[in-house]
Amino acid sequence: MQTERQKEIISVALNLISEKGIQGLTIKNLSKEIGISEPAIYRHFESKIDILIAILEFFKKNTELIFKAELSNEANAIKKLEHLFLNHFATFSITPSMVSVIFSEEIFRNEPLLIEKISEVIATNDKILTSIILAGQNNSEIRSDIEAKNLSIIVMGSLRLFVKKWQFSNYSYNLLEEGTKFFDTVRLIIKK
Repeated sequence: MQTERQKEIISVALNLISEKGIQGLTIKNLSKEIGISEPAIYRHFESKIDILIAILEFFKKNTELIFKAELSNEANAIKKLEHLFLNHFATFSITPSMVSVIFSEEIFRNEPLLIEKISEVIATNDKILTSIILAGQNNSEIRSDIEAKNLSIIVMGSLRLFVKKWQFSNYSYNLLEEGTKFFDTVRLIIKK
């Protein structure tokens, strides 16, 4: 369980990354933004990597809740996929700075712990998504001429690119509103 100060540090770290890129996330910048000393930051996190791991843990818990909720949902597979998309769009709309961390490969490249953490998130989400797609294929809702694991990559990749385009536009449109329209296209592509 995180302390209130740890939550504050994570929140400020997300904002710094969003505003200044990963290079802007320094202990010095964090302490300056929060108004506490650098040693005070180190009392809560041992390093910048520990802060990034905490951010990824937060995202992992949120996405696991979203994905697992859809597994137990009684809706058909396409409706479950729509819920997954819209829930992610809603989450990113509330915390746009999260996009800068979750979808920024340069952060993870040379840090084995971060690669491991984001790999866990991707593997868990891919497994659940593939099982939803497979169930949809077995129920003749989703096209079966493409393997479920490949459709999972296509679906996750399209979500990622759509969110990145929103980020690159400086969040200039309503992600949830436009994302709802976008999912209509995804539905056409995967529907049997």
